[in-house]
Amino acid sequence: MDKKDNKYSEYIKILKEELIPATGCTEPIALAYAAAKAREVLGVLPEKCRVEVSGNIIKNVKSVIVPNTNGLKGIEATLAAGITVGDPLKMLEVLSEIREEDKSKIAQYQKQHEISVVPYEGDAVFYIDVTLYEGDAYSKVVIESYHTNIVLIEKNGETLFKAGSKNEGTIGVTDRSLLNVQDIVDFADTVELSDIQEVIERQLKYNSAIAAEGMTKDWGANIGKTLIDTYGSDIKVRARASAAAGSDARMGGCEMPVIILSGSGNQSLTASLPVIEFASELMVSHEKLIRAVALSDLIAIHQKTSIGRLSAFCGAISAGCAAGAGIAYLNGGDYEAVSHTVVNALAVVSGIVCDGAKASCAAKIAMAVDAGILGYSMYQNGQQFFSGDGIVSKGVDNTIANIGRMASKGMRETDREILNIMVGRNC
Repeated sequence: MDKKDNKYSEYIKILKEELIPATGCTEPIALAYAAAKAREVLGVLPEKCRVEVSGNIIKNVKSVIVPNTNGLKGIEATLAAGITVGDPLKMLEVLSEIREEDKSKIAQYQKQHEISVVPYEGDAVFYIDVTLYEGDAYSKVVIESYHTNIVLIEKNGETLFKAGSKNEGTIGVTDRSLLNVQDIVDFADTVELSDIQEVIERQLKYNSAIAAEGMTKDWGANIGKTLIDTYGSDIKVRARASAAAGSDARMGGCEMPVIILSGSGNQSLTASLPVIEFASELMVSHEKLIRAVALSDLIAIHQKTSIGRLSAFCGAISAGCAAGAGIAYLNGGDYEAVSHTVVNALAVVSGIVCDGAKASCAAKIAMAVDAGILGYSMYQNGQQFFSGDGIVSKGVDNTIANIGRMASKGMRETDREILNIMVGRNC
């Protein structure tokens, strides 16, 4: 890709927008960020709090441990953490620097103050509205579309800040619709390393560190360690185990940061760690590793563009298929190899649903990475799934579009039923 091509600079912008640090699962952290910002605007510790959130936020906050809270879970605990000790200047690292002696304030506030949770009834999939009250005073912060996108700040009836909604096309990110697999491969081949090295190196460092934590200590369901203990240390097992171990730690409340992708730490772990493991096994150059991870990241983002940040479709699937593409690239694969890998993998695991952030995410990650590796192995052996095989269409981008249509439109009712099951509704 020519550096003068507009797509070249846009692809770099996309990577820099996506690959940012976060401490903890991003949906609870976004909620804590909104609460911390509302507390900052109010100026005092509020006597009560009301939050209105979309179903996918409820789903992803319900079961995951919030970091630096002494093991607390749930919306109320997350809000209490953001209100009492959160630092809004740190955005998705809002809970990253809480002193040990301050952690007790979180549970104390949750126990002693009214915190009401109201399901959002609008169309937005990603919606957080936190309103804090102290006497006659109040503050409100609304986040839409993605985790740090504050669209409204209000205090005592006065609008302090207002931004366009997602429907107005002003959510402040580079247009992802220009992504396609051919150009992504071309970009990975030709990008000047200095243009992407800083963001990719940080992803490699942060994600490798939390994976090592997950492999050496007791976190979550210990899927990473279970894979190694059960199946040995073959590279295909290590690739799955590394990504799973990172999720084990992250879903278990580990306080180490990760670099997120498509708004998700799990997706970033899945897109990068298997590629890192294969790069070490294949003894490729560090430059090749950086290019392969950038390719994996962009293919994951490409898939998620039409799906959306949150849905009933497990985002780790997109990332696992992208990791397979990155592994194909490490082995010298070209556009054809990358395309067949992605299509083959999507044909296998595109039915895995998202039922919220929790310990089992690590196991789904392992399955997604396995599908990515299988997709490439099929290509190596001259095997493939063809157009008309289920939701597979001719052309990798068309198949990706089919998955996006299925996930964003076809699975809406699935998403509602998953939420009903999770919160114990019988209707």
